[in-house]
Amino acid sequence: MSEFIRENYNEVLVPPIVSFIVAQLLKYVIYALQFKVFRKERLTGAGGMPSSHSSGVCTLMVVMAYAEGLSSPLFAVSVILGLIVMYDAAGVRRAAGKHAQEINKLLRHKAGESKLEKDLKEFLGHTPLEVICGAILGIAIGFMFALWNY
Repeated sequence: MSEFIRENYNEVLVPPIVSFIVAQLLKYVIYALQFKVFRKERLTGAGGMPSSHSSGVCTLMVVMAYAEGLSSPLFAVSVILGLIVMYDAAGVRRAAGKHAQEINKLLRHKAGESKLEKDLKEFLGHTPLEVICGAILGIAIGFMFALWNY
């Protein structure tokens, strides 16, 4: 099995996936510590601290810099992709989550005491701090993999 892994290991694809998973696990733990409750949804859900999307794209940027060089078109594409993902997480998706909160409040008020069938998903985006923390985590993981592989 280890021979299979060695032969099929992708030095650019694996680190961002690992980074994404690490951030999701941290998100689960941080949420549990903050709110004193374990929610399985935090293992796969969007939003929260740290941003797994930011972590993944920042890891991709670092490994692309090492694999292809800072002047390569592939590194440039990874930087632009990363900036778009982080801007979207802290901007558009965060606004959509705030809208969902307000719509849920309106629907609950309209429904009175009865429980709504299903609330709109409110955990969608990130605060700027969550994006920055995800980026720092991703850069650190990227450097760890880069130093290990190169």
